Amino acid sequence: MAVDLHLHSYFSDGSESPTTVVEMAVAAGLSGIALTDHDVLDGVPEAKAAAANHGIRFIGGTELSVLWRKQSMHMLVYFLEPGEGPIQDRLEELRRGRHERNLEIVNRLQELGLTITYEEVAQEAGTGVVGRPHFASVLIARGFVDSAQAAFDRYLAAGRPAYVPRLRLTAEEAISLSRESGAVPVIAHPHTLHLRADEFATGFRELVACGLGGIEAYYGEYSPEMRNRIAEICAGLGIVATGGSDFHGTYKDHLAVGIGTGDLRVPDIVMDQLEQIR
Repeated sequence: MAVDLHLHSYFSDGSESPTTVVEMAVAAGLSGIALTDHDVLDGVPEAKAAAANHGIRFIGGTELSVLWRKQSMHMLVYFLEPGEGPIQDRLEELRRGRHERNLEIVNRLQELGLTITYEEVAQEAGTGVVGRPHFASVLIARGFVDSAQAAFDRYLAAGRPAYVPRLRLTAEEAISLSRESGAVPVIAHPHTLHLRADEFATGFRELVACGLGGIEAYYGEYSPEMRNRIAEICAGLGIVATGGSDFHGTYKDHLAVGIGTGDLRVPDIVMDQLEQIR
């Protein structure tokens, strides 16, 4: 059977509730999932209960944006529950930094003549943490752009006029804090790092020495060849080749739970391997 270890709910920048995400995983025939909302663990109790009700395995976690070699890297942190702990305590600081960044994005958009308000964006986010996909949705609703891709390309992506960097842990800090919390840190969608193949291997070897537990090899938007290549790198480093769809619901409607763009299959043994690494 298959699993999906990269899923988002409306507690960050997904469109669905944690319960609905679990139900979609069950409908897809999955045996296990991980909920990995950005910077928050708020949806973990609900998803955990829903998974137990449906008899599938569950891992609580989060997705962090960290700094590595002067660029942004996303890191999934598995086996986290709400409460106190080294990494949990830092999440609140990161959320405050995200909020300050969002206010500055509003300011920059207004300076560009795009008269949206923070209240509109917060309403779009609902119970979740406000993120750039919510800004994109408001820009579409107000008629300033016709697609989320256009919103990012013109205004919100790195280097564009409304982009604002935010507070980040370094990759090494995130790994250390995760391990101190009894969690397993994994690099998400490494293709976004724009590294050559040789740079992947040497750079990641340094992070493995710090405690990195895995790399997301089986990703929703990867070709089979890329998945196999990253899995080979993981094997060579002695870490877990993890995977998931990166499901966000309507905010990334081309990615489906369990199957990504249609051909994704993450083997369920990955959950066992993560337990062993832990």
